[in-house]
Amino acid sequence: MRFSNRLVILATVALLLLWHGDSRAQSVLTFQGSGATFPYPLYQRWFIEFNKLNPQIRVNYSPEGSGQGINAFLDHMVDVGMSDAPLTDGQIERVKRGVQAVPMTAGNIVVTYNLPGSPPNLRLSREAVVAIFLRKATKWNDPVIQRQNRDVRLPEQPITVVRRASGSGTTYAFTRHLSAISKPWNDGPGFGKTVVWPTGTIGARGNQGVTALVETTPGAVGYVEYGFARGAGLPMARLENKRGRYIAPTEKSGQEALLGVTLPPEMNLWLPDPDREEAYPIVAYSWWFCYKEYKDPDKAEALRELIKYGLTEGQNFAPELGYLPLPEKLAKKILSVSLKHIR
Repeated sequence: MRFSNRLVILATVALLLLWHGDSRAQSVLTFQGSGATFPYPLYQRWFIEFNKLNPQIRVNYSPEGSGQGINAFLDHMVDVGMSDAPLTDGQIERVKRGVQAVPMTAGNIVVTYNLPGSPPNLRLSREAVVAIFLRKATKWNDPVIQRQNRDVRLPEQPITVVRRASGSGTTYAFTRHLSAISKPWNDGPGFGKTVVWPTGTIGARGNQGVTALVETTPGAVGYVEYGFARGAGLPMARLENKRGRYIAPTEKSGQEALLGVTLPPEMNLWLPDPDREEAYPIVAYSWWFCYKEYKDPDKAEALRELIKYGLTEGQNFAPELGYLPLPEKLAKKILSVSLKHIR
């Protein structure tokens, strides 16, 4: 009897050990991320495809905006912060575990609009874009808009300016460009994730919110990431670049803006006003902010693999979702620096 009981106990212990070992082998390593809405469709695709290849690694990403992502990262509430705006020196100093910025993708910021007949390829000069968003041009047939669109009959319709309601990397990219091309803008609202907009503008949440409000508001105009406007079937303006050419937002014109970029040591790449003949003028990078030191070495290793996937295979998904694949040479350089510093 005692021998039988001992066998039962040993068998039970063995089963528990097997179950425990099996559960550990199948446990899921989860990353928490928060931040930019600009690259969300692309990142979502990456995380799904990466999980198929690595079922034990999962990413929970909350697209709350770049401002929220940076704050969550600084407060150590997430493993990775995603943003379309860089960290300041003061913010970097707050992070005792160190910060590694990793540019992961790029995209065109477009000016999209809702007009009768949806005239395609509306041409907007630098003067016109600034006048619209400063609320100096308040009707669509204003001469500053009409003079570059003589073949389009623009209506005497009020312009409703839609912008982001909270901290946003898309706002940072857009306003930094406006500050680079216009002294009145630079001396007025200036640039940042949030700015003091002129009276009469309407705020919306995320690229999704701005897109939806422009789509449903006759006479509206707003700035969003290319993929959101394309997905909604909204027209996008041709914008005047530094060489005086009116350029449509395409993969080719965006890539033209990225060419010739030199990677600085801190990887804070920025293109406020690209100086190339065929370059689209508003192109933004999007970063992952990672800690240089992670308490869990398995998490650090998994993060390095995730970054490697995004900068290699993941770039293949960029065009179909409306993003710009990073030039291969640039992506390789970013990868080598990132993998060296994240531990």
